[in-house]
Amino acid sequence: MDLTRYVDGLRAELLAAAGPEEAALAERLAAAVASATRLAMFDVLSDAADEITRDLAPGSVEVRVRDRNPYFVVTTPDGAPAPAPAPASAPELSPEGPVGRINFRPPEQLKQRIEEAAARDGLSVNAWLTRTLSAVVAGEPAQAPAPRASKGAFIGWIG
Repeated sequence: MDLTRYVDGLRAELLAAAGPEEAALAERLAAAVASATRLAMFDVLSDAADEITRDLAPGSVEVRVRDRNPYFVVTTPDGAPAPAPAPASAPELSPEGPVGRINFRPPEQLKQRIEEAAARDGLSVNAWLTRTLSAVVAGEPAQAPAPRASKGAFIGWIG
């Protein structure tokens, strides 16, 4: 696990919070905060591994460090090391190119309405959001749901 992006993110936040008068001080503090942040992250990861180990017993999770970066070693209840995770796959491709990722946190009521609309259209929430947002940013009207067939009935559009 590469901690660099987390440390760099914290450094950027510190520098952004500093005004013009504090910029030099913020630069000096950022260097000290980087080391302290890495140590704090190691502590958090170790505590998390201990907590998981308690719940996983007789299996275990250990945090090890290589090249200043932590990684996890998982031992299954039979004492054998868990198989290494599959390497990260290439990003999904869509007709528009590689797929990006965003975090979207709607209010609970809106989330429920989105899930209902997706189910009504026979789509996953991700597919429904992608279709709906693509139409909105393109300035197109919202698309009508695709016709679906259900067991023993035919559903469709008549023009």
